[in-house]
Amino acid sequence: MSSDNQWSADGEESPLSRLIRKSRDSPFVPVGIAGFMTVVSYGLYTLKNRRDQKMSIHLIHMRVAAQGCVVGAVTLGVLYSMYKDYIRPRFFNVSKK
Repeated sequence: MSSDNQWSADGEESPLSRLIRKSRDSPFVPVGIAGFMTVVSYGLYTLKNRRDQKMSIHLIHMRVAAQGCVVGAVTLGVLYSMYKDYIRPRFFNVSKK
């Protein structure tokens, strides 16, 4: 075998650099992640103060709120992308970059 076909780890990027690159491509991804982490942190904090509410109901409410943050961020990202690609060039005569 030649040395050209061997696998090398030098070309791979770290998870942090990949997240930064993807954040530049779609800026609402970190917003969704931050919203998710906020809801989960708040849910865990309030876990001990849930009074007589069942654990399963509390976890379902946490899950729905976290998913709502992520879906809302994705929706905002799609709307921003549509605005940037279709509405702004049509009405403001801005060239695509």
